[in-house]
Amino acid sequence: MKTKTTIALIALLALLAPAAASAHVTLQPDEVAAGDFAVLDVRVPNERDDAATTKVAVQFPSGFPFASYQPVAGWSVQVQMEKLDKPLTSHGEKISEQVGRITWTATGDAGVQPGQFQDFPISVQIPGEGGDTLTFKALQTYDNGEVVRWIGAPESEEPAPQVAVTEGEAHHDGASASESSEADDDDGSDGLAVAALIVGALGLLAGGAALVRSRRTA
Repeated sequence: MKTKTTIALIALLALLAPAAASAHVTLQPDEVAAGDFAVLDVRVPNERDDAATTKVAVQFPSGFPFASYQPVAGWSVQVQMEKLDKPLTSHGEKISEQVGRITWTATGDAGVQPGQFQDFPISVQIPGEGGDTLTFKALQTYDNGEVVRWIGAPESEEPAPQVAVTEGEAHHDGASASESSEADDDDGSDGLAVAALIVGALGLLAGGAALVRSRRTA
């Protein structure tokens, strides 16, 4: 009996473990291609039973010259820019600053209540190249004054949200172009073969007709 009870408890803990591990501030999706214009959701779950989340601040890694946000009812937004050490030029425009931090603050009675989560969508262009990892450190503030610092390593109890950067479309387009070229070559070869068969068939028909005429003449 005790063995069965122990097994049941272990199974229950195994089911609960992933849920607990996933109850962190994250960015969704957590994998985006380099150079893509994407909407990332800052997903904020409430991990407390007796307090509401009333403020979320996300620190951006380098490489984001702009970020637009989608309004969320009951929340105000503040975008803080920071100066670049070395100005950059992109699409003919000089860029001297980048996004440093975005902060969402609940207004009125709003907030992420116990048992709830809230998405805060942002639109950005993904910097870097395939294989990079973008780390967005976050601070989650509750109405009881508690601040949870999501700034740790992936294996820590309070890991920072991360986005993995995959190969950009340029690489995929190159592969597609190559495959398309090979497909065109195959189609061309098939077309020549079909044309040769048609010419051959017409030649046989012409030869047959000439033979029939010669026999009739004879």
